[in-house]
Amino acid sequence: MGLQQFEQRLERLVEGVFAKAFRSGLEPVEIGRRLARELDLHRTIAPRGVIVPNAFTVAVSATDRGRFSSFEGELVRELSGYAAEHARDEGYHFLGPLMVEFDTDAHLRTGAFLVASEVRPAPEGAPLGALILPDGSRIEVTDGSVVIGRLPDCQIVLADPNVSRRHAEVRVEDGRVLAVDLGSTNGTKVNGAPITTQPLEDGDTITVGMTSIRYEAAS
Repeated sequence: MGLQQFEQRLERLVEGVFAKAFRSGLEPVEIGRRLARELDLHRTIAPRGVIVPNAFTVAVSATDRGRFSSFEGELVRELSGYAAEHARDEGYHFLGPLMVEFDTDAHLRTGAFLVASEVRPAPEGAPLGALILPDGSRIEVTDGSVVIGRLPDCQIVLADPNVSRRHAEVRVEDGRVLAVDLGSTNGTKVNGAPITTQPLEDGDTITVGMTSIRYEAAS
């Protein structure tokens, strides 16, 4: 979502008690802008792409923390979604799940806040995401690879004549989740575009043959 869409989503969210809480003091959209700025300021050029922080701590005053404590989870989800979309738009990549958390700083005045960010790789062995199959089942993506094809030894077996025996795989390299075509006859697509190797972001759709598989990043 762009900044305008983010603001519109917050407007819908800030009805009732939320609107009352933010009538004065801290404005959530300012936190969203700061998260995007943190991504831009702390990007690092790596051999396989642009790496940005994925873990954020937002320090706020005790007054502001109290104002939104009952719906902090909703705000965190909106902020995380905006940061993820900004990263997608700019071609940035995370080395671990995107995390936004709040902390209380007794030294901050009402309306003021601080943001600390860092690159925090996923713990060894922890799933970086999951592949959601058409029937709703989930296949976790960890340090290994998930092979998609018709052969029985594939992790995702598809009885589809348009799918090659070993059609594609989803694997992890340098902390990034990649979709890779394995020289299939009919090709592999991500979000409708043919790929050879493509980094995956939350919500991307992998299409092999007549089957679409959604990637869901860990949160």
